Amino acid sequence: MTQQGAVLQGYNNELVKCIEDLCMQKEELNKQIQQAEEEKSKLQHEIQVLNEQLECVCENLAQKVASRNKLDKILAETEAAYMKILDSSQTLLSVLKKEVGS
Repeated sequence: MTQQGAVLQGYNNELVKCIEDLCMQKEELNKQIQQAEEEKSKLQHEIQVLNEQLECVCENLAQKVASRNKLDKILAETEAAYMKILDSSQTLLSVLKKEVGS
C-alpha cells in the first residue's frame, strides 16, 4: 500500500503542478488581453481625433475650393469685359483715324 500511496502522491503532485501552470498561463493571457484592450481603446481614441481633424480639413478645403471657383468666375468675367474694352478702344481708334484723315 505504501508504494501505491507514493504513486498516488506523485500523480497528485504532477496534477497540482499542471493546474498551477495552467493558472499561470491564464494570468499571463489575462495580462495580454488587458494590454490589447488598452491598445484598442487608445487606437479608437486616436481614430476619433483623426476623424475630427479630417472633417475640419475637408470643410476648410471645400470652402477654399468654393472661393477659388468664385475667383475663377470673376476672373473670366473680368477678362471678357476687358477684351470688350480693348475691341471698343480699337474700334474707336480706327474711327478717329478715319475722321482725322478725311
